Amino acid sequence: MTPRLDMIGMVVSDMAASLAFYRRLGLDVPAEADGLPHVEATLPGGLRIGWDTEETVRSFDPSWTPPPGDGRRDLAFLCDSPAEVDALYDELTRAGYRGHLKPWDAFWGQRYAVVLDPDGCGVSLFAPAGRRDFAGTT
Repeated sequence: MTPRLDMIGMVVSDMAASLAFYRRLGLDVPAEADGLPHVEATLPGGLRIGWDTEETVRSFDPSWTPPPGDGRRDLAFLCDSPAEVDALYDELTRAGYRGHLKPWDAFWGQRYAVVLDPDGCGVSLFAPAGRRDFAGTT
């Protein structure tokens, strides 16, 4: 048997704040999950995303500490259009989430932006810009 990627796990300091952010990105997580120590959501295609509070992780790994610095993980959300990248970035930053990279037309052919979730994890928003693909061809 070959192992397959099944879940992306994230450690969060505030479950409710984290889930509120990801709900704004369209993830279907019930409101009653806000107070739970572990939450999972199944994404289209079957991949799961999971959140654990810092306390939950310390319950089975007492030596765990938050990693220093940022940029250690990044999630990327495909948007339907470059305009949706701009609109979603604006919506999230107006709601108080910190923008990291304002929307721009990346040299690899995407409209691209980055917002930080409540724990400082980068969340990329992107859409094909219609100019060229990743190899630089049209």
